[in-house]
Amino acid sequence: MAVRSQPSPTQLTEFGAAELAALIARGQASSTEVVGAHIARIEAVNARLNAVVLPTFEQALAAAEAADARRSRGEPAGLLDGVPMTIKECYDVAGLPTTAGVRALAAQPAARDAVAVAACREAGAVFLGKTNVPHLLIFNEGDNPLYGRTNNPWDVERSPGGGSSGEGAIIAAHGSPLGLATDYGGSIRIPPDFCGVLGFKPTSGRFSMRGTFDERLFPGLETVINQPGAIARSVADLELALAVLRAPGPAELDGRVLARPWGDPDQVSLRGLRIAFYEEDEVFAVAPVKRRAVREAAGCLTELGAQVEEFLPPGIAEGVVIFTGLLSAGGSGWARRLSAGEKLDRRSGDPLRLMQMPNRLARALAPLAGLAGQRTVGRLLPGLGRRSAAAYRELLVARDRHRERFLGALEERGYEAIICPSNPFPAYRHGASYWLLNAGSYTQVYNLLGLPTGHVAATRVRPGEEIDRRPSRDLIERAARRTEEGSAGLPAGVQVVGLPFREDTTLAVMRALDAHFKSQPDYPATPPC
Repeated sequence: MAVRSQPSPTQLTEFGAAELAALIARGQASSTEVVGAHIARIEAVNARLNAVVLPTFEQALAAAEAADARRSRGEPAGLLDGVPMTIKECYDVAGLPTTAGVRALAAQPAARDAVAVAACREAGAVFLGKTNVPHLLIFNEGDNPLYGRTNNPWDVERSPGGGSSGEGAIIAAHGSPLGLATDYGGSIRIPPDFCGVLGFKPTSGRFSMRGTFDERLFPGLETVINQPGAIARSVADLELALAVLRAPGPAELDGRVLARPWGDPDQVSLRGLRIAFYEEDEVFAVAPVKRRAVREAAGCLTELGAQVEEFLPPGIAEGVVIFTGLLSAGGSGWARRLSAGEKLDRRSGDPLRLMQMPNRLARALAPLAGLAGQRTVGRLLPGLGRRSAAAYRELLVARDRHRERFLGALEERGYEAIICPSNPFPAYRHGASYWLLNAGSYTQVYNLLGLPTGHVAATRVRPGEEIDRRPSRDLIERAARRTEEGSAGLPAGVQVVGLPFREDTTLAVMRALDAHFKSQPDYPATPPC
């Protein structure tokens, strides 16, 4: 069969990971050409974005040449053979430090790859470098004392979100087709939402967290609420990443991984599938674009034959309190140990101080905050603070009861998926995450429940659509209003949630929505960076 004409370097950065793997396999492009094109793109945009903070370009070109040599010898190729990708800085990559932005850790290279990184390397992936994260992975912006601030490619005065900040930014800017990330409260959904790309985290326990900074944050919770996953520009690339992560048999490498079969999205029919949707939860009001995106998603799925109904699952506010309690029950002494006492800015320092106070005190302060007109803070406080071992066990019981109630409500109505926002509003202005901790309610509850969850890019904020939030004395509501002001043109998307171990259903719904939204004129295809 004749080989088709080769794409130009600029065209190569427009392709996704699965398309690049096919181009390389067919001989239409070499890995060296593909990797070189993406390195050139990173060099063109990274000065403005600061997304790739540990570039490994020399090693990447050597790995690309090795992949081309394997192909020329006719050796078997892995699923990502010769395909470039980036890695969130929280993963151990042999020879590179894993710091979460802590200066004291910059001189400590990892001895070996994390389990998930090793799976990608085994599949033939070529690593372009590691991408930026929040300091200590605590807040929802890519900024830290070691690597500095990451900017959003749609508006450099705004954040790409967190904690997979650099992944969201560089993939949206076409500097990388695929990124390995982690998610304990929205880190694989919020950056894609802010940057106009896609992300997916599987059911809790599916993959190994071994070899990540996340393991050190909340020991004992790393497989309960946190999971590896991927960020990309298509559902096909997310599915490819999941196939790579499960290929080596992660349960054999980490006894905490649940060896459960995977379903096939191709076998899922949307016709008759019962899907719930909600535009707004009981914790944080959303921007107009988020309501529109969810309504459009519901309409698309209805046209495809799904039975789509408006339904707000029970106890979301309670779930956020439990989630916050689990994270803060041990206090924040771990942060001081990991950061070696370096100065923390208020986005990480103040939440850590709140985590360190006794929970009894936090609960006592909650009604006082409400009386002072700070109702949003008052809703946040009851979950914060150190707890005794007995109180922590009570939280675990509360989590199990909440999960039974939540899933029971879905089962009673026969729902197999949920559509809702991933965040209440578009990309934050830099620094705004300090005030917007409650905004995580849309993602955190699904980490608490351990459900498979993805984000699909949908649309952009239209002129005149930025804001309908009323002025308020509430400091958090005022910060939300400032975030929405001037947001025209920024991306927005929807979150898709499935039942436990039903990644197949979740991905099937995401496929349909991805195809629909990409056909619309205001889809966030290419940022102006």
